[in-house]
Amino acid sequence: MQENCQIAVIGAGLMGHGIALTFARAGQNVRITDPFEDARATVIQRIADSLKVLGETDEGIPAILNRIEIASTTEAAVKDAAFVFEAAPEKLPLKQKIFAEIEDHAPDGCILASNTSVMPITQIMGALRLKARALGTHWWNPPHMIPLVEVVSTEWTDDAVADQMMDLLGHAGKTPVRVKKDVPGFIGNRLQHALWREAISLVENDICDAEAVDTVIKASFGRRLAVLGPLENADLVGTDLTLDIHENVLFDLESRQAPSPYLAKLVAEGRLGMKANKGFRDWTEEEANQVRARVARHLQRLDDIMHD
Repeated sequence: MQENCQIAVIGAGLMGHGIALTFARAGQNVRITDPFEDARATVIQRIADSLKVLGETDEGIPAILNRIEIASTTEAAVKDAAFVFEAAPEKLPLKQKIFAEIEDHAPDGCILASNTSVMPITQIMGALRLKARALGTHWWNPPHMIPLVEVVSTEWTDDAVADQMMDLLGHAGKTPVRVKKDVPGFIGNRLQHALWREAISLVENDICDAEAVDTVIKASFGRRLAVLGPLENADLVGTDLTLDIHENVLFDLESRQAPSPYLAKLVAEGRLGMKANKGFRDWTEEEANQVRARVARHLQRLDDIMHD
């Protein structure tokens, strides 16, 4: 991987600032922009605050920040970039418009990546002149703390482009995985929401309450998921036992191909989760903050272990 290559990040919000931080921390030069002046004005301080959470020292932070430049326009951000990462809101017309502008100003050899959790990369990149150099990179939130990045190829993506992206991300300390087909939800969100669909169904059908669902996951198989994936687990216990279990349980799992009516009812009633102090469960502001702090501490401990 080329050292000190020029990275451009389009979007300086939660995801964009974390992507910029990750590459600057890995020694790359980063230029970041955002259409909102306030986002541009505050992004350096937000990156500095995140670096402190990651354990960077007051002496080390300035060197990282010095690798980050704020650009006032997309044109200025991408003019000499080797890689461009778009981190705009999840709106297809907006992303398509951004990539049209990027392609107008970025070098032809520049690799273009869209950060999205579920939107089809093929639709985002379909109107580009040079489709072979475009792909998706699904960073998980918060991007500077979660190791995984899913590298999503479209039908046009050159394998060498995907290889270069995998190399860049690996050099930056991420854990990249290849997604060979552009399917909704890629890998992670397909797995995650299959679990969430069954979790909601258990509550919807009054088999248990929401707290019981969360407790079962956190106090049982959730504890080993970080070190033992589901297919590793199937091999560990035996594929024959896995087949026996599937023959006795899969027929009864939730299989609807539309969102749960129970979930739709919660949304219609304004039970929007912690931001509304009520969702599947009722939350006080203190309880919600405790959950957020617990997640942040857990992710930081894992990051510390990774860097030991």
